[in-house]
Order: sequence, then structure tokens, then C-alpha cells
Amino acid sequence: MIFLDFLNVTSISIILMFIGAFGIILLVKPLDKLIMFAVMEAGLLLAVVSFRYLDVALVIALFGPISTVIFLLSIIKINDIRKRDIKEGNKNNPEGEIFD
Repeated sequence: MIFLDFLNVTSISIILMFIGAFGIILLVKPLDKLIMFAVMEAGLLLAVVSFRYLDVALVIALFGPISTVIFLLSIIKINDIRKRDIKEGNKNNPEGEIFD
């Protein structure tokens, strides 16, 4: 039962933030990184709530989905530009290679 003493809101939020950060670093696909960013953001929100900064938590809860949508739109735009460059054969990238 010692393990159950470790499971409190603060430790769960720290675990979520670490999982999200390592997922962002290790995963390759942009949409997977976006999901890991959402996991990290959930851990941050939980940590802020556990320290009882509810006004800051309200701002995070309002701006979090907006930033996720902006990231998603930028990922879509970057993929469109890469596909267009491959199709047209960009002069800076004549082979049409995608650099990650």
C-alpha cells in the first residue's frame, strides 16, 4: 500500500508532464507530437490546480485549446507546402526531399 501513498494529484501531474515532454522529443510524426503536447498541457493544468492557482488554471483552460488549434493549422499548412514543393520541384530543393 506504500505505492498508493505516492498517487496524489501532484505526482500524477508531474508524470503527465514528463510523459508529454518525452513523447514530444521522441516521436516523429507531427500529429503524435500534438497529442503529446495535449498530455503535457493536461499535466500542467493539473499541477496549477493542485497548487490552488485557480485564476491561472482558468487562463490555461481557455488558451490551451486555442493553442492546440493553432498548432494543428500550422501542421496542416506545413504539410501542404511540402507536398506542393515536391509536386512542383522547388529550385531550393530540386530532388523534392523532405527534411525533418
